[in-house]
Amino acid sequence: MSITTTETAIEVAETGPLEARVYRRPKALRSAPLVLHLHGGAFCNGSMDEYPAIPKLLAEAGAVVVSTEYPLAPEQQFPGSLQTIFAALKTLHKTRDQWAGKTSRIYVAGEEAGGNLAAGLAMIARDQHTPTLAGQILLSPMLDPCLATRSVRQADAGAAGCKWADGWQHYLGSADKASHPYASPLGATRLAGVAPALIVTAQDDPMRDESLNYAERLQQSGVFVRSHVLPAPTAWPGALCCCDCTSQDWAIALRDQFVQFFADCAALLRPTASPQLLPT
Repeated sequence: MSITTTETAIEVAETGPLEARVYRRPKALRSAPLVLHLHGGAFCNGSMDEYPAIPKLLAEAGAVVVSTEYPLAPEQQFPGSLQTIFAALKTLHKTRDQWAGKTSRIYVAGEEAGGNLAAGLAMIARDQHTPTLAGQILLSPMLDPCLATRSVRQADAGAAGCKWADGWQHYLGSADKASHPYASPLGATRLAGVAPALIVTAQDDPMRDESLNYAERLQQSGVFVRSHVLPAPTAWPGALCCCDCTSQDWAIALRDQFVQFFADCAALLRPTASPQLLPT
């Protein structure tokens, strides 16, 4: 499927523009979902050039995708980096007619560290009552700085020399920040009211258990959740930075999940008919 890309930037008054790239079908609908995509890289590495797979699949699913660079740790730590990205999200929402259409609904999406940031954005948007998000798409998200789940242990990703442990340390800067819900979504005590979520992991994904735990906690809080576990082998989350995503066995299944999630969210936002009065 042909996808076009355009180099651009998102204006952020506080820090200056963030480099970005727009992915879309050649004839994307003006009402297409508008997705802010955040790349992986364990908070300290990565770029939109290294993570084109997910934006391409989202665009193939019918969305207009704005994949953006963002401040990396340790140069910028929590909450500064997340605040910068939230400012970019507000800009995208205010100017959505320039990217897609006036009626386009806004989503956030990310893989690995980008999944953490997308989940954090969903919480901030809920708490500040703006912008209204149609959904959050979290792929192999880093949600728990403790790194104590069974799937992490099975991956031999211990604290010593682990890129995810190092990433958490550089992103948080100090241990006290690990308890903040915007930094560690899995530890949040209040999840009700956040945007509907699509959470995808894999059988061989070190982030599998925290992904599924988060999906369960969101559901318990009354949030609409679509969760899916891809069969192994996937080599997630490392494979998510593969440039040729169409060569991966999981690509078609993941694109189908995106299509279904966009349909689910559209149905959730559709006005319901007024209840009919029954004769007494």
